[in-house]
Amino acid sequence: MNKPFISLCPEITRAHALTLMDWLEDERVTCYLSDSRDVSRSIEQAIDRTQSPILTHLFNRGGRFFMAYDRYDAPVGFVRLVKTGSDCEIVLVIGNSDKWGRNLGARTIREGMKLAFLDMRAQKLIAKIHPDNVRSLKAFVRSGFLLESETPTSKSFSMTAGSYRQFLREGAVGDSTGICITEIDKARLESLIVLEQGPAVVELEHELERAIVVKPQQVARNVVTMNSRALLQLDDEEIEVALVYPEDADSSAGKHSVCSDIGAAILGYQEGDAIDWRISDRTRRIEIRKVLYQPEAAGDFHL
Repeated sequence: MNKPFISLCPEITRAHALTLMDWLEDERVTCYLSDSRDVSRSIEQAIDRTQSPILTHLFNRGGRFFMAYDRYDAPVGFVRLVKTGSDCEIVLVIGNSDKWGRNLGARTIREGMKLAFLDMRAQKLIAKIHPDNVRSLKAFVRSGFLLESETPTSKSFSMTAGSYRQFLREGAVGDSTGICITEIDKARLESLIVLEQGPAVVELEHELERAIVVKPQQVARNVVTMNSRALLQLDDEEIEVALVYPEDADSSAGKHSVCSDIGAAILGYQEGDAIDWRISDRTRRIEIRKVLYQPEAAGDFHL
């Protein structure tokens, strides 16, 4: 529960815009943000241009903009991803100064990497950082970025898609609990994610990349595999779910697709594991209470 948690949300509301304006008035926040005046002016214009409560389309001009939330669903910063060709540039700010020093910057970088490489399919992610911004420099280096070039006013760091996937496999850029999946499940799920779309599919691909892969007969009996049934604690609610492929999903019967929020969340975890996961636009605490049925334990490897 003490590990830092960040989720990036694409919907930008009028209230978010006003919060952003407040952050950008703080010189401690903007001192290393080279385009802070332009950003502030653009936000002000967006607010003046429309009375709509949703401003997402205005913020996504020229790139993709995300609000960063902590585990308590409070906005703490923002991320902007701008893709040019196969390269993508990331700009991020933790605007809530009360949350500084809690490693949220590094966690936000990793969520931005996930979107850039697995959703936007960038081949290279670039971060340009002021040389005096020691906190950001350390966060990007810890996240696996390498120095590419530098000037007196900027250091350019980068990471390739291949390096990102390698770091995921080595567990070098994640601080989540390790997960385990079978060779059969991974092969079928990799074919599935090529056809499916959506935020949960991005999360599923991320989980597949970082998972430990084992033969079906080697997986522990208390691990959630495909077609398992498990008893979960979802915040204060206890529910029983079956983890199934999309064609078998029926949430009213407790059958959750692996491409749904809950399904992508529980794959590969074992009894006793607890994770924070964003479900239906809010962060939920999920605990795997008990694996009630696992096909591998029952000898049903063909499922």
